[in-house]
Amino acid sequence: MSNSQYSLENPASLSLASDDEFQALLLEGVSRTFALTIPQLPDTLYSVVANAYLLCRIVDTIEDEVSLSATQKKYFCAEFINIVKTGNDTEAFAEKLAPLLSEQTIPAEHTLIQVLPRVIAITHKFAPEQIEALATCVETMAEGMPIFQAQNLHDGLATLADMDRYCYYVAGCVGEMLAKLFCCYSPEIAQHKDELLKLSVSFGQGLQMTNILKDIWDDAQRGVCWLPQDIFTETGFELKNLNPESSDENFRIGLAHLISIAHGHLHNALKYTQLLPAHETGIRNFCLWALGMAVLTLKKIKQQSDFNHSNQVKITRNSVKATILATRLMGRSNTLLSLLFNLTSRELKTPDWSYSITSSKATQDL
Repeated sequence: MSNSQYSLENPASLSLASDDEFQALLLEGVSRTFALTIPQLPDTLYSVVANAYLLCRIVDTIEDEVSLSATQKKYFCAEFINIVKTGNDTEAFAEKLAPLLSEQTIPAEHTLIQVLPRVIAITHKFAPEQIEALATCVETMAEGMPIFQAQNLHDGLATLADMDRYCYYVAGCVGEMLAKLFCCYSPEIAQHKDELLKLSVSFGQGLQMTNILKDIWDDAQRGVCWLPQDIFTETGFELKNLNPESSDENFRIGLAHLISIAHGHLHNALKYTQLLPAHETGIRNFCLWALGMAVLTLKKIKQQSDFNHSNQVKITRNSVKATILATRLMGRSNTLLSLLFNLTSRELKTPDWSYSITSSKATQDL
């Protein structure tokens, strides 16, 4: 059976796919970006990282499901943590959760929940240290995200430290997991484990902050704001007055400040990537493509700070192609990567860049 004969609309058809084909099809359905970047990894890493992303996406699906109460979300998250750790009771879990998903959850995520037992079966084919890395990440995410989901997020988060914590629960812990998996894969990479683990949290935060800034107005339509009020208090803007139809200079100043902080985290992402061996081109590409696309997105936000929809600051396919080409040409040279990063992102800095990034919770130990 060829790939074209497998269908996410027909979960039963996936039973004939190999594990890698199965996970690739699910990835294409739930994330075009990761469906592009994860296949760059070496074969032995591809399977476990693809599986890790699917596990995280299951947590996201539970947390984002509008039909579930806070109590139900807490219950399903706790159950899912146990399932990832043990591999037990997967069928019963999927059968309980699947009928509760609403039409607001995308079809590919409906399928992901239906085929959850096989996703978990794949998880438990990995080495014990890999399973532990995946389970630790899922536990951190599934316990941390409900803390924020239970809050009234209409007027934003109180402080930048709150934003740091949120970014850690949804992305920083994923960065830590990836660093552990890379170290399991390569003793050469493991020589830098402590530094990689610290930088990985900042890497995750840089990517998550970029998504938050890109999606400000999409989130606002849902009555949600992930921006920190204390940053905007300094500029004289109240997030409760956030409105895509109005143009406020004080808001744009605060936005520029957050862009500079995100830029600092992405600079740490570059340092993270430069610690990886030059000959590990697949792992470097995986990191650099995400980093490059985030930098280009931040540039569009900075250049169009009066945007009022995420589509206005979404990077083009040509920008994605340019990122891929540049990393393929320069990805093995740390000197060229630093030059490219500095040239591409120079406009993202503000005078207080150094203060902003070193004061962040996610990087205070660097």
